[in-house]
Amino acid sequence: MISNYNINNVAEPVQRTECVTIGRLAPDFYALSTFGYIRLSDYRGKWVVFFSQPMSYTPVSTSEVINASRYYPEFTKRNAQFISLTTDNIFANLNWVYDIYLKTGIHVPFPVISDTDKEISQMYGMMNSDRTYEESVRDAFIINPEGKIMAILTLPITCGRSGYELIRILDSLQLTANNNLYTPADWRLGDPAIVPPPANYDALINSVNTASSSGLQCPFWYLCLQNTYTVEGTNGAVQQNFCQKCKK
Repeated sequence: MISNYNINNVAEPVQRTECVTIGRLAPDFYALSTFGYIRLSDYRGKWVVFFSQPMSYTPVSTSEVINASRYYPEFTKRNAQFISLTTDNIFANLNWVYDIYLKTGIHVPFPVISDTDKEISQMYGMMNSDRTYEESVRDAFIINPEGKIMAILTLPITCGRSGYELIRILDSLQLTANNNLYTPADWRLGDPAIVPPPANYDALINSVNTASSSGLQCPFWYLCLQNTYTVEGTNGAVQQNFCQKCKK
């Protein structure tokens, strides 16, 4: 339940007028989950992948929760926490994760929120009157350790998310946060990354003149690539270059 209290101490639903967009603080919530009551702000200091499932016991959602559970160790290595949400009640969600365990042997290692009153879904814009389905869609929000939304992915209920792609996006966000580097199309951890382009003419000339001595590859003056296998990683360890072509 997300509520404010008026002068008579009567709960009133929170009304949000602003859009939930990249760069804004993620709306806080306190909600019942398969791990008990949780508060989003308690995860400050960690990256959070907050993703919705329209309902429990649906085929695409089940495949996503299994996939997220298998990828979970990779996210914990990156100081990241999963939080999932459905609009079903807590007993349905508990039965669902238990059914997944019975069929696969996988214990779902992250909380699944029961948003039965749909207040969290509405706060995050997962449910709009102009959408085809009444259920929440497949939204995923990647939230940084300061509580800001850094990425938003929205998919129809018919399309499951890729755990690999979520990791790729998280790696990109962490590389930018820690090293001020951008990532090109199809980038993977360890691939060369983009140095921010010069912001003025003097910086442009300096960049062109020093590119070779700086070890940069610049197919265009505004696109210079830097090897990242010697860049400090998120935990202070040197990241390894997993892209073989980049080692040549």
